[in-house]
Amino acid sequence: MKKPLPNHIAIIPDGNRRWAREQGLPTFEGHRKGFDVGVKIARYIRSLGIHTLTVWAFSTENFNRTQEEVSYLMRLYEKMLDKFLSEALKDNVRIIHLGRKDRIPKSLLKKIENVEQKTHDNAKHILNLALDYGGRDEILRAIKRIHNSEFIIQNLEESNFAQFLDTAGQPYPDPDLIIRTSGEMRTSGLMIWQAAYAEYIFFDKHFPDLKPSDIDRAISEFAKRQRRFGK
Repeated sequence: MKKPLPNHIAIIPDGNRRWAREQGLPTFEGHRKGFDVGVKIARYIRSLGIHTLTVWAFSTENFNRTQEEVSYLMRLYEKMLDKFLSEALKDNVRIIHLGRKDRIPKSLLKKIENVEQKTHDNAKHILNLALDYGGRDEILRAIKRIHNSEFIIQNLEESNFAQFLDTAGQPYPDPDLIIRTSGEMRTSGLMIWQAAYAEYIFFDKHFPDLKPSDIDRAISEFAKRQRRFGK
């Protein structure tokens, strides 16, 4: 009997900078290594047949880091999108940006809009790139969308609120399994609406040390849990 697979995995890839410090390397090397690992993990998750992967690439609070580090990360995201686009087209992956768009550098925003447009009709997999994303911020932006729409607020229910979130229209908007690395045992607000019934796995290792076997372990643990959804 096959183990039940999650339809949607979300990853909080924590510990790039700590990994670099422990290796005696510059912080930027931790981010670079984390990007390489992220691509490999994303490929492995797709190979398992899991439909949706969300990666929290940059939080709304990460803009509080040094300008040098922020600029380096934004350049890394640009390179990642350039490299990943052909792979996404080949593997039928739709790329969707979650988060704010008003603070992202114009050159990066242009690339995000380009990959979203070119992969829009892909349906086999979804890769959500949460960039300048915060769970509370998403809720606030959803409320503003409602206010600026013709939606009648008295008709608002749990079932239709989701249409105003960043994951609106996705077949599996709610993560079944959320993985966080680096020993941090908190959610930091990732997808706080969508993750109401998600299962959480916390790994002590830093993200650059994450391996496909860790994903297997997380899925095995997920399969053992009884998901009652309040019933």
